[in-house]
Amino acid sequence: MIEQEVANEALLQMRTQDGQSLIDLSQQQAILLIFLRHFGCTFCREALSDIAKKRQEIEETGTKIVFVHMSDNKLAERYFSRYDLIGIDHISDPECKYYAAFGLMKGSVTQLFGLKTWIRGFEAGVLNGHLVGVKQMGDGFQMPGVFVIQNAVIKNSYIHKIAADRPDYTALVGCCCGSH
Repeated sequence: MIEQEVANEALLQMRTQDGQSLIDLSQQQAILLIFLRHFGCTFCREALSDIAKKRQEIEETGTKIVFVHMSDNKLAERYFSRYDLIGIDHISDPECKYYAAFGLMKGSVTQLFGLKTWIRGFEAGVLNGHLVGVKQMGDGFQMPGVFVIQNAVIKNSYIHKIAADRPDYTALVGCCCGSH
């Protein structure tokens, strides 16, 4: 389990669409902080679908879900609405400064376009209906990641090795966020 302190400055700067600071939220309850790729990405859409299916289970652990995205809030809320994630908290980061603060890098050619990514892209996009969008809405090279934060400390994380990785969100919160 990771017990790494996150720079308080980044947590203080990160604010949801309603103006709540992430550091304050993390003092109230555990946060599942999900850094998405751009909304035109097949795997971003798959992640939204996965979270929508697991939302109740995750929230029942006392964990608040917060997304970080590269779009403006209005566009993000349209995507969240499409995936039945209405009212979900989110943070806009078009410059990817919070991605960098959490150590999320730009992907290599292999991470973004390798054989495993193509195979999973076919599965997620064609077979499961999360086709890639026509328009890229953010940095197409930015890698995603997931962090569980409580009291300004990272309790668990999942750093994608390839863009197509599919984290087990409930396992991430389950190891450190029991029912409160």
